[in-house]
Amino acid sequence: MGVDLSDIVVKRKITIKDLANMTVAVDAYNIIYQFLSSIRQPDGTPLMDRSGNVTSHLSGIFYRTITMLESGIKPVYVFDGKPFRLKNRTLEERRIVKEKNISDLEKAREEGDVEKIRSLSSRINYINADMIREIKELLTCMGIPYVQAPTEGEAQASWMNGKDMVQGVISQDYDCILFGAKQIYRNITIYGRRKVSGKNIYINVSPEVIEAAETFRTLGMTRENMIDVALLVGTDFNTGIDRVGARTAVKLIRKYGSIEEVLKVKNREIENLQEIKDFFMHPPVEEHPDTTLHEVKREEIFEMLCDRHDFSKDRVLPYVENLEKVHKKASQFNLDSFF
Repeated sequence: MGVDLSDIVVKRKITIKDLANMTVAVDAYNIIYQFLSSIRQPDGTPLMDRSGNVTSHLSGIFYRTITMLESGIKPVYVFDGKPFRLKNRTLEERRIVKEKNISDLEKAREEGDVEKIRSLSSRINYINADMIREIKELLTCMGIPYVQAPTEGEAQASWMNGKDMVQGVISQDYDCILFGAKQIYRNITIYGRRKVSGKNIYINVSPEVIEAAETFRTLGMTRENMIDVALLVGTDFNTGIDRVGARTAVKLIRKYGSIEEVLKVKNREIENLQEIKDFFMHPPVEEHPDTTLHEVKREEIFEMLCDRHDFSKDRVLPYVENLEKVHKKASQFNLDSFF
């Protein structure tokens, strides 16, 4: 979920073509939640095989990864490791919200409220160890690189972008700008006409980029200043100051220069302040991530998707062929220069 900086970051609409010939880090858990929420049956339940196993995550990873590759985008998926110790409060809050949604869903089913059932079902998503294991297995079969982060996936992805190992980060979370990402690409897999959750309203969602340097320049701030702003608003690792949103936080940091001075004037305190700031600036990372395309394992893909999870072989086949074409084209050039 991360910190809400939507009111102050500079966003620019783009098209998928603008990412052509780029290698990008993908915040894996972030995008998996998107797939679990959006790839649903008409009644709101996720896609499943005949044994009742959820397959929305595999469908999203397989089809949309290949669509990205066909557009010239080379993804490197980055998976979360052990959560930062100060994230426990946020995880508990999410658990409580999920339990409430489950309770509300049971009530909606008793009342036969079809629209509410559909809406609530899309909000209740589970990512378990088996799902992550299968996704990594599928990516390996597809020849797509992935990185296991020591802690937060967006921290690893952002660090890789900051070190120019990748040209951007695909994520919905604004935390990436705090972790040092240079370009954050949003709405890359969920663009188009989308229904607003819980309402009979549709909106058009467009891909967009947030360029850190442009945001810093516009606000007259540094990355360190933005971390201070985020801490005043509230992050996954701390509660913010009451009635302080992003715009107010910017004004306070501009006026007083640092969060320490703001807290002194407001006579407030943020627990573990320096530890959180240090985590944003210097998160633990895998310093030698693999970003190389590997061999496509055609038969293993069919075995996993079609034999194990009842995907249609007729639908999977052309995507596998396109995947092989992309890999073959890439092998004709130096991967670094091609992508």
